[in-house]
Amino acid sequence: MSHQDVSTKSILFALLANLGIAITKTAAAAVTGSGAMLAESIHSFADCGNQGLLFLGLKASKKKPDLEHPLGYGKEIYFWSFIVALILFSMGGLFSIYEGIHKISLHEGLKYPVIAVVVLSVSMVLEAASLYGCLIQINKLRHKESLWTWFKNSRQSELIVVLGEDIAALLGLSFALISVVLSIVTGNTLFDAIGSIGIGVLLIIVSFFLAIKVKSLLIGQSSDDKTRKEFNTFLESRPEIERVLNLITIQLGSQIMVAVKAKMTEVETVEQLINNINICESELKKLNPAILWVFFEPDIQD
Repeated sequence: MSHQDVSTKSILFALLANLGIAITKTAAAAVTGSGAMLAESIHSFADCGNQGLLFLGLKASKKKPDLEHPLGYGKEIYFWSFIVALILFSMGGLFSIYEGIHKISLHEGLKYPVIAVVVLSVSMVLEAASLYGCLIQINKLRHKESLWTWFKNSRQSELIVVLGEDIAALLGLSFALISVVLSIVTGNTLFDAIGSIGIGVLLIIVSFFLAIKVKSLLIGQSSDDKTRKEFNTFLESRPEIERVLNLITIQLGSQIMVAVKAKMTEVETVEQLINNINICESELKKLNPAILWVFFEPDIQD
């Protein structure tokens, strides 16, 4: 299964779950008057829009290279992932904090709070199912790595964003449920407002970490350490190459650009040298089909 297939399935799971949750939460917020519930509904609708943007990014990243973009459009997915992080910050985080502050000033009580509890509980189950589906897809890629190691090393911004959204959503639902229950038990609606503010702070923190991660990819991050070492070891083992002097990789979405400077095995003619370089390029692409560009420079020193 390709990396894009894994990403598409993860995004689809999240979209279906968030759409159902968002509609349910909105109806419950209108009935109960819960600020935390309204904040959660806005969060879920924002997540639906985010998944749409990630689909757009995946589609755009498949466009072929042209004169304007000779290395292709692979990094489009990084741009849209960064936009998603900004939306999570603004529409999710800032709005939730505003709603919580607004509720403090109104001092309105909750209507039918049991409905809010039931909806939040069901939403947590659906969100957990979405997170589970995302983790299943990630497990197909991370092999024996821990989840945190995969997160640090992964170059798939769309999967990182979906994972971050799902975790934030589950934690946000927990905050909302606790705040509603406390409001019911104590009769103090301040807990509901505090829950909304807590959700907003959580979303801002998550969006900040996602933006930092995606920014690194956006400005031009190399392939992960394992992939770079694999390339270097493979090239060093080639009979056409005496020594690899320098190796640069750039991750462009699901595609990779490789630049190699190497001291080639001595040959008698220029034609033989060119042929050896072409063989190395061809075999390197066979090693990893994600490589679409290989720039090879023969030299005697770095």
